[in-house]
Amino acid sequence: MTELRKKYLSYLRYRNYSASTIKHYCASLIQLSQHYNLSPDKLTRDQLMNYLHYLVEVKQVSTSNLNQLLSAYRILIVDVLQREWQEFDIRRPKLEKRLPAVLSQKEVKRIITGISNLKHRTFISLIYSCGLRVSELTGLKIKDVDSARMLIHIRSGKGAKDRYVMLSKKILLMLRDYWKVYRPVEYLFEDETQGKAIAVRTVQHTFAKAAIKAGIRKQAGIHSLRHSFATHLLENGVNLLAIQKLLGHNHIKTTMLYTHLQNLPSSIQSPFDVLDV
Repeated sequence: MTELRKKYLSYLRYRNYSASTIKHYCASLIQLSQHYNLSPDKLTRDQLMNYLHYLVEVKQVSTSNLNQLLSAYRILIVDVLQREWQEFDIRRPKLEKRLPAVLSQKEVKRIITGISNLKHRTFISLIYSCGLRVSELTGLKIKDVDSARMLIHIRSGKGAKDRYVMLSKKILLMLRDYWKVYRPVEYLFEDETQGKAIAVRTVQHTFAKAAIKAGIRKQAGIHSLRHSFATHLLENGVNLLAIQKLLGHNHIKTTMLYTHLQNLPSSIQSPFDVLDV
């Protein structure tokens, strides 16, 4: 490992960036460096711009990935190397305003009831019932479940923030059944090695298989359960501020996305329906 990479990693860890963010930022810079076979601190603005154009035109990467690279590179230049960002002066591309996939409650039920494995069914149900990110699920420890207060303590969620979410009565019963069979030691859901948290990839793969089995045709991933949780709460009359708190959003504007995902009121009719055609 080069000295520059050590400094970069040290800075990200000092700033308490999540393991996932550190992994993706480092991967972005490694790919940039390999593209030119140069250390990233030796690159010019033109080289960085040409690489961004290459990612768009050839690799067809998403806008969010482009912004991720720029964020990673800016930290390297400004925070680690103490140089001026003005020498690059690159404006970020506009984010695509795409709406995420949301599952209906019937679709969520089909997915969950189609899972025969008790452990898999329990953690998929828990993600939906609490609106968890997959990394939050894998980081849950046994001590985080407070059955006396019917709460689950989410520690160091996105942005290194703690929060509490509700513990469903049905989920508590599922967790007790799961506990009797699997007897985890530290983490609520462990892999085959006791005391080691289940891998994010395992959870994602489990959901993907269950969605296919349930006949879900939407482009839905494990994060769709979190979107569905928030949308269903909104449709059931829960106010946005409460949903913001449950999801751990910093800004209400982020939570307002779900107003675009909820079903339209049944009283709203298309004007075509009143035409005498």
